[in-house]
Amino acid sequence: MDRPTPNSTRRGALLTIAVAVTLGLAPVANAHHRAGPCDVHRLPGETVVHHSKELIRCATVKWPVPGGAGRAICIADRESGLIPTVASPGGDFLGLYQHMASAWPDRYAAWTWPGWQLKEDALNGRTNTIVTIRMANGSGWGPWGGLGC
Repeated sequence: MDRPTPNSTRRGALLTIAVAVTLGLAPVANAHHRAGPCDVHRLPGETVVHHSKELIRCATVKWPVPGGAGRAICIADRESGLIPTVASPGGDFLGLYQHMASAWPDRYAAWTWPGWQLKEDALNGRTNTIVTIRMANGSGWGPWGGLGC
């Protein structure tokens, strides 16, 4: 049996990787992606509001909530206009779902996992969405239940 040359071995490996990627069997490395759920990047030309909806849709697929993505989007729209950096005038309420600033550290600790590489900032859309959707998945909409969505 012939021994493979370094070039033939390299070509074979590249072909195997190309086939796996084409068939969706292998992840494609991307330095911009972080570990954890819903690492949805904002596309060029995509509005902040549309991107917020995409984050919410992703999270509600992973953690179903009462009323589904439609209700989750409605609540975020009423709370913040779907703008993740919104804070109340005194800074007492933060982000897409307007979490109480004083409650945020405990909520972040309870509803996230360090391996997800989420920012601790309540004004981060991904983090605020995941914390909120996980809370609603676990125990309903609670403080957001009376918004008429």
